[in-house]
Amino acid sequence: MIVYPAIDLRGGVCVRLMHGRFDAVTRYDDEPAARLAGFAADGADWAHIVDLDGAEAGRAVQHELIGDLAAAIDIRIQSGGGVRSADDVQRLLDAGVSRVVVGSLAVSDHGTVSGWLDRFGPDRITLAIDVKANGDRYVPALKGWTEAADVDLWTALDRYPPGAAKHLLVTDVGRDGALTGPNLDLLAEIHQRRPDLWLQASGGVADLSDLTGARSVGASGAIVGRALYEGRFTVEQALQAARS
Repeated sequence: MIVYPAIDLRGGVCVRLMHGRFDAVTRYDDEPAARLAGFAADGADWAHIVDLDGAEAGRAVQHELIGDLAAAIDIRIQSGGGVRSADDVQRLLDAGVSRVVVGSLAVSDHGTVSGWLDRFGPDRITLAIDVKANGDRYVPALKGWTEAADVDLWTALDRYPPGAAKHLLVTDVGRDGALTGPNLDLLAEIHQRRPDLWLQASGGVADLSDLTGARSVGASGAIVGRALYEGRFTVEQALQAARS
């Protein structure tokens, strides 16, 4: 299982949100480049970088900074936030990003995103579907988690039949940044329904057992943010847990 240490960028600095709320921000004062270099030095092969300003604004805001990070540090980067056009995808790839994360549009405009998958290849794009529980349904949250989709998670996934996409990142917004553990039941159901997708778990990772738990239910990757920033475990320990 791949561990993706996370950097969420807002105003050019590292932050974390609680439950996806832009009014519940924890700011970390280290420079993004220093943080990313630390991840690489500790053995991480990948990092997950989000342009939160772009996600909130609905347009690319910090893609130039993300490109600079990709050029400066020897680590593969998966990145998104504010990706709204094929040009956005192309610019990130040209800047050295290895895989582009497409969020709201993956749900709201699957026709366009399906075209991007055909054009750039399914290994260069990660579909990111952020969900909120609504009774016994999981409903995608759109536009920086400020709006709800008119379909549930399963309908959204059905629009990408096996072979159309490869990478899927699912965030349980209710657990994001809360250190309450990932939603293993949801991850297990996604893997059972769509074993063709390389599933990345996001939201709630608090300790090493959360990583082994995610792997045990079929996740092929896990996004780790606040737990690293608050010293609950190290990147090296996370990588070991992902392999053991």
